[in-house]
Amino acid sequence: MKRAAIYMRVSTVDQHPETQLLDLRQMAAQRGYEIVHEYTDRISGTKAKRPGLDQMMRDARRGQFDVVLVWACDRIARSTRHFLDVLDDLNRLNIEFISFREQIDTGGPLGRAIVVIIGAIAELERSLIVERVRAGMRRAKLEGRSIGRRPLELDHDGIHRDREQGQSLRQIAKAHLISTATVRKVLGGPKPPCVERLETRPSGTRMNKGPEAAA
Repeated sequence: MKRAAIYMRVSTVDQHPETQLLDLRQMAAQRGYEIVHEYTDRISGTKAKRPGLDQMMRDARRGQFDVVLVWACDRIARSTRHFLDVLDDLNRLNIEFISFREQIDTGGPLGRAIVVIIGAIAELERSLIVERVRAGMRRAKLEGRSIGRRPLELDHDGIHRDREQGQSLRQIAKAHLISTATVRKVLGGPKPPCVERLETRPSGTRMNKGPEAAA
């Protein structure tokens, strides 16, 4: 007798998984499966972190069941890529995947073929997205438009001058509206000529302010 794990997910705390659970228990009984674990997540499908799913995958790696039952494919995965990743993990662990609504069963040849088709469609979708992005970048380049974020305009002289006056990295960053990492990067580079002249001028010397100074 195969050991089965049931995974259910509802989007909000107000929804109840009993409908999914009833159908999945009935399917398990019809197939002669022994239900050893039931996992439930009450969370939106777009959320990456799901305690129930994460626990199920940990138990799968421990070999605690042989087949996973879900009510629908969109209950277990937040995207096509995520769905294929989950199926790939289960396949490597020799665990079958069965979806009640779509009637997908990776234990049979038809179910495995459907998974291959889904993977091919997902790969095609990714290729089309990459090609559209590249086409947009080529068009922007031909039109003379810059691609990506505008370069940060920094007052290197002012940053070095503020540091020479004893200001902290955080104070300089706040005054110039930049991060402390950027301040540290500027200070680690070569100093502007004006700052070098200020440092090398002999102590006590004064700059000429006009004709009176020369007299």
